[in-house]
Amino acid sequence: MSKWVGKYVIGLTGNIGTGKSVVRRMLEHLGAYGIDGDALAHRVIAKDAPGYQPVVKAFGRWILAPDGQIDRAKLGRVVFSDPEALRELESVIHPLVIQATDFLIQRSKQRVIVIEAIKLLEAGIGKQCDSIWVTYAPPEIQAARLVKNRHMSREEAERRIAAQPPQSEKISAATTVIKNTGTFTETWKQVVAAWDKLVPGAEDAAKAAEAAQTAARPPGEIHVMRARPRHSAQIADLINHITRPQKLVSQEDIMESFGEKAFLLLQMGHRTMGAVGWQVENLVSRSTDVIVDPTLSLEEALPPLFAEVERASSDLQCEVSLVFVRPELAKQDNLWRQMGYEQTAPQRLGVQAWKEAASESMPEGTILFFKQLRQDRVLRPI
Repeated sequence: MSKWVGKYVIGLTGNIGTGKSVVRRMLEHLGAYGIDGDALAHRVIAKDAPGYQPVVKAFGRWILAPDGQIDRAKLGRVVFSDPEALRELESVIHPLVIQATDFLIQRSKQRVIVIEAIKLLEAGIGKQCDSIWVTYAPPEIQAARLVKNRHMSREEAERRIAAQPPQSEKISAATTVIKNTGTFTETWKQVVAAWDKLVPGAEDAAKAAEAAQTAARPPGEIHVMRARPRHSAQIADLINHITRPQKLVSQEDIMESFGEKAFLLLQMGHRTMGAVGWQVENLVSRSTDVIVDPTLSLEEALPPLFAEVERASSDLQCEVSLVFVRPELAKQDNLWRQMGYEQTAPQRLGVQAWKEAASESMPEGTILFFKQLRQDRVLRPI
């Protein structure tokens, strides 16, 4: 039993390239509150955070980038080749991550929490969890993912894989093993089956509630709903109908997208009229893929879509909402201002975590709109 009364805490771990983040997002789609321990580890050594000075003191100012922030690539080259240096870094980071994790869990509204961390067991967080989930993939799949998704060379990918403990060590501590070796759909089925043991009948109840709500709505009423992977064909049809891409988007393409983001659907009666691809990482809400049927005015479509984005983001303790839109939507400057957003650039955001989130997430050719969702910084006490 975890130390957090009234919460069921899943500790999620696995070696690099095995798909931990994909499984965490799947659990979030099912209703869990997700915490990315590795993102917290980055945040606690930012310039305005308590881990910054101890790390600079331990490793020297040469690890700093021109803007004074710690250059994680430089730091990584040291610690991933020197076990003693890695232990010294972890002695600073792990207590702060544990403190931040505890703070977020206590504030969360959700009953089921999932903590994703590659060092979950080593840092001692696993002892505080109700169950341990481990993702597995063979080395050849791990390496291929690192080359594709993190743009590593094959040699660097193999070096990073070899530097980690054998996967069998984590698997031996697991209560649930997710074999993430095939398609998103195959992995999703495993996660749903494991989730159903924790929350029996939850998916069936959600489907029934959705059907009842849809049937009860008047034909012309606009509403916004959270999509699930079972809506992937519907989302693909919407994108193909509205954006007319050169290569049609398939249901499996959208299923894979669910490994990175969630979707909110704008509906009028029984018709889907718009969508937003949306994700929350490190207390920052990021919205992309803003699609609206041209028969619906933006004044009708955007306010309810982003009211739901903000409501859902606030439930997940987000500090800010970042929205990335194509130039044609950015022209609606008055409408964005009415909704509380301002056009800006990543480098003009005032907090390092926000800047990094904007830079990492901003699709090419888009324009950034920003809205602060809360005045208090959630992790400021940390």
